[in-house]
Amino acid sequence: MEVVDRGLTECEQQVMKCIWDTRADMSLQQITVLVNERYGKTWKPQTVSTFLSRLVKKEYLEMYRKGRQFFYHPHIMEQTYKARSIADCVKFWCGDDAGELLAVLKQTRGLRENEIKKIREMIR
Repeated sequence: MEVVDRGLTECEQQVMKCIWDTRADMSLQQITVLVNERYGKTWKPQTVSTFLSRLVKKEYLEMYRKGRQFFYHPHIMEQTYKARSIADCVKFWCGDDAGELLAVLKQTRGLRENEIKKIREMIR
């Protein structure tokens, strides 16, 4: 079941990325430690709990209780979010022109040889 897009803030994206990358249900404590380590944050559990509550409300996460702890499980898969975000970016910033996206990438950071090879293979 997919939801109507309710965009994520940068902080919410960081929390979701930690959960997606772990590929396991996580507790508040686990998420807090990981997001602080990975992104150089000093967030308290209460702060992370606020983001998790918003993500549950936006239907990106499901929450369940196991003993005394709550655990969080992705409701939206990373690939779904990534595809929608990239498509929105191309539509908004590049006039719905994927070639423009590639031009911007080439101009700002360059395209690696392996990326050029993948692109060539995709368009054959």
